[in-house]
Amino acid sequence: MKQRIFGWITTLIGIVFALAVLEVTAIAWLYVEDGRYTPAAELFERTQNTYVRDATKGTSCRYVDTLFPHPYVGFVHHANPPCGQPWVNNVGLYGPDYPTVKPTDRYVVMLTGGSVASQLGQNGEPPAPRYLEQELNNKYVSPNGKPFMVLNGGDGAWKEPQPFILFSLYASSVDAVAVLGGFNEHYFFWPGAEERLERPLSNFIDVNPFVADENFGDAAIGWVMGRIAGSLALNPVLGRSHAAYMVVRGIEQAAKGKDIFKSSKKTTLNSIFHMPDNIRADPPKAFAVQLELFQKYWRATDAVARDNGVKSAFFLQPAPAIDKVLTEEEKRVVGDLGYRDLYRRMTAGMMTLRERGLPIYNLADVFADQKGTIYADHIHVVRAPDGESLGNRLLAARIAELLAETWGLQKKP
Repeated sequence: MKQRIFGWITTLIGIVFALAVLEVTAIAWLYVEDGRYTPAAELFERTQNTYVRDATKGTSCRYVDTLFPHPYVGFVHHANPPCGQPWVNNVGLYGPDYPTVKPTDRYVVMLTGGSVASQLGQNGEPPAPRYLEQELNNKYVSPNGKPFMVLNGGDGAWKEPQPFILFSLYASSVDAVAVLGGFNEHYFFWPGAEERLERPLSNFIDVNPFVADENFGDAAIGWVMGRIAGSLALNPVLGRSHAAYMVVRGIEQAAKGKDIFKSSKKTTLNSIFHMPDNIRADPPKAFAVQLELFQKYWRATDAVARDNGVKSAFFLQPAPAIDKVLTEEEKRVVGDLGYRDLYRRMTAGMMTLRERGLPIYNLADVFADQKGTIYADHIHVVRAPDGESLGNRLLAARIAELLAETWGLQKKP
């Protein structure tokens, strides 16, 4: 009996020692990668951007579990348990329900774009601050004298033509539209980009697995692997382990590998939006083609707005690589800034739309005077647990000021 107990103790000590060695090795490896010691909790947070992470904070749900297929804009969100968000509105977005008929007791502004627009409109649970709506109501008088109501028309990974499509669906229900975009579109301007600007980003594949995979089994494997990774990250013990983080990172990479399974089918999502090889082989021409596509959707938005008697304005969003001196904290989270010149070229090309009469503005310098930390990741700004955010307040103030200039809004006394 004593020998058996001794054997158990020896085995246990061996396991503990092996785990300790594994943890120390993982810490050392990650120290070399980061150039400093980084707590495991912070590393787990980096596996998702802040927009995605906030959508599932405190749950074992994945971001894909909050998504719902939409026949025209690709994907929105849902309020269905167990992973739905109760504050999702009637069209699968955040904030007030979308009206069918234009309200007469409000001045309705649709703010549309990607995740940055969604956060500016406020995607968090009430009573989180509605930055742009509050800025407009605090400082300006609407054209009809009624309070401003800002409809949140943005979502994670949205880009043109999703904002254009959403606005077209509800153009008769609003008084004005403000479009905030540019960053998600810029990915398609890189030399060698295989698809046209309109190709939907990964969230579309998440809610339509048959589109991406040869068969549903591969998609299901990827989904299960992702759920395992999410559960490990939430475990009170493993969530503090560097070795567990490396396991989760490996699982996530494997799951993503399942998501990009190469289909042998003739018709695929890639083939539908394929950029012809002769254009791809000529980077200046490819850039010009993508720019024309991007411009087309903002011009189309303006045309639909004019036809419906709706005011419009367009804003190119700021990015960490442009104009702001980054803090050390920001440098650790914003990622590769190699897109700087490309983004500047794209925004310069979009700004030529002013020559066609579009009210378009470049917000690149909105954070230029800020010495503190604004960015929380590659594009989103820092938000406190209660939703307060200096970055969003500054963005809202600049946009509201430009809207007042463009739409002739009067300042409140």
